[in-house]
Amino acid sequence: MNPIKLPLTKKKEKKKEKAPTRKGVLAIEKRKHPRFFVELPFDYSRKGKKTDFGGLVKDAGEGGILVYLPEKVDVGEVLKVEIFFAKGLELNTVQGTAKIVWADLAAKETWREHRYGLEFQSMPKGMIQKLKNLLKDLGETHKS
Repeated sequence: MNPIKLPLTKKKEKKKEKAPTRKGVLAIEKRKHPRFFVELPFDYSRKGKKTDFGGLVKDAGEGGILVYLPEKVDVGEVLKVEIFFAKGLELNTVQGTAKIVWADLAAKETWREHRYGLEFQSMPKGMIQKLKNLLKDLGETHKS
């Protein structure tokens, strides 16, 4: 005797649609200190040159600053910097030296605008505390 095979009815299974996977770039912050977005004027001078130039600080942290300068400067060059900010009705400054650690490859030559990352090299003791206080104030304003 041969066994009779009965047709089995299969229930239609609903196919689960998978959510599309997202592809992108994961940026991992490597800085030791947080950065704060600002727009502060600053002066800088290059080694061996007596004239000061003006620039704009776009973000700042305890380790360094992102700046826009009106001229091309070589990576590795050390600048004397002075950042200006208002504290109440008083104009304050933070002074020190900073080394250019990177330059933006897409500098806007026609606008005379060059973007650089500067790492602080040295600051007098009182200036370090002034910078920390400025950053603390900036952090509190960004929370509000």
